Amino acid sequence: MQFQQLLYFVAVAEARHFTRAAEEVHVSQPSLSQQIRSLETELGAELFSRARGNITLTDAGEALLPLARRILADADTARHEVQELAQLRRGRVRLGATPSVCTGLLPDVLRDFHDLHPGIQLLLEEGGSHDLVRELARGALDLALVVLPLPAASPALTTVELLQEDLVVVSSADGPRPGRGGTVRIADLQGEPLVMFRHGYDLRELTVAACRAEGFEPSFTVEGGEMDAVLGFVRAGLGVAVVPSMVATRAGHDLRTTPLARPGLRRTIALAHRSDVAPPRAARELQRVLLASRADAVPSGPPGA
Repeated sequence: MQFQQLLYFVAVAEARHFTRAAEEVHVSQPSLSQQIRSLETELGAELFSRARGNITLTDAGEALLPLARRILADADTARHEVQELAQLRRGRVRLGATPSVCTGLLPDVLRDFHDLHPGIQLLLEEGGSHDLVRELARGALDLALVVLPLPAASPALTTVELLQEDLVVVSSADGPRPGRGGTVRIADLQGEPLVMFRHGYDLRELTVAACRAEGFEPSFTVEGGEMDAVLGFVRAGLGVAVVPSMVATRAGHDLRTTPLARPGLRRTIALAHRSDVAPPRAARELQRVLLASRADAVPSGPPGA
C-alpha cells in the first residue's frame, strides 16, 4: 500500500468523481484509476461502487476512509515538522479552541506568540469541546483548548490544566441589574429571560444543569447563538446570559457584569493534544507560551466576592 494510493483514494472518496479527483491531485485520470485498481487488488476488495457512473464507497471503502485520512494527516504533520527551519522562522500551528476561549484568552496569547515568531502560520478552528476532541483524534489539529472534563468516550489525549475561570452574569447596561446585593444566585435566574447558546456548547450544558439542580427549567428568549451573537442579544436587552469572566471583561461598557453568589459556577480550561503523536515543534512552542500565560492570568477570586 503506497502513500500516493491513499491520497488518490481519499480524493475520489471526497469528490465522488474520478476526473475531478485527478484534477485536484494533479495527475491524469487513467493514472489515478490505475492506482486505485492496484490498491483494490492489494487489499482484496473493491473500494468504490461504479454503477451507472455514480461513484459511492463500498463497505470496505467506508472502513478505509477514516484510516486513510488519519495517515495522510499524520504524514502532513511530519512534512511540516521536517520543513521547519531553525529558530522557528517558519512553520504552522493548527489550534482548536472554544468560542469563549477565542474571545477571552487567545487574543493576547496569540499576539505574544506572533511577536515572538512572526513566520509561524496560525490556523485556528473554533468549535465546541466535543468537536475539537474529534478533530484532534483524526489528526486535523495539533493542539486544542477544551473544557474539562472531556466526554466519556474521548480518544487518548494528553491534557494539561491551563486555568480555572468563574462564570458571571452579563446584562444590558441600560436594563435592571439581575439578582440583589450585587450578586446573582442561580435561583434568581428562575423566570429571568436568558439568552442561551446553541446545543453542544459547554456553557449551555453547565448553565442548564445548574438551574435544574435548583429545581427549575431556565426560560430562553433567544437560543442557538455563538458567543458574539449572545453578547449582541444581551446588549439589545433580550435577556441575560451566563458567560466566562474573561469574556465579560472584554465585552465593553455597554454590558453590566454581575458575579454569581457562592458557590457560583466555575469551569476548567485545559490544553490537549494526542497522546500517541508529539505536537510539531511550532505547536510545542505555542504550548509553552500558553502555559506561561497562566502566570499572567489573574484569578477572578471566589464567586460572589
